[in-house]
Amino acid sequence: MAFTVTGTEHDGWVVLRVSGEMDLMTSPELRRRVHDAVAAGHRSVVVDLSGVFFCDSSGVGVLIAARRLLRSCGGRLRLVLPAAGAEDGSHVNRVLGALGVRRLFEVFPDADAALDEDVRPMSA
Repeated sequence: MAFTVTGTEHDGWVVLRVSGEMDLMTSPELRRRVHDAVAAGHRSVVVDLSGVFFCDSSGVGVLIAARRLLRSCGGRLRLVLPAAGAEDGSHVNRVLGALGVRRLFEVFPDADAALDEDVRPMSA
């Protein structure tokens, strides 16, 4: 499966849907897309990782850097990760939890929840 990042805008949010393997070779594409969104003036970004079935430390590094970038400009980053027990996409959730960095992120079960200001993030 090829690595892809597709972007849409919704109510002031940029939604980046990521699929495939997020590793040393592919994660720079997500970094570029987040930087492009910020350079275009967007400060609210949702990264939907539900289609990612593998993530190594370079992918985690990109997520942490994206959080830092958005916070530095007064922005917000939200992640979409299926619950740890979900069959699809739970790999990233487990990796972030194992590394102890999941608590750094606002995590939602799907993009609709991430875009809804009334929905609270899932607990770490």
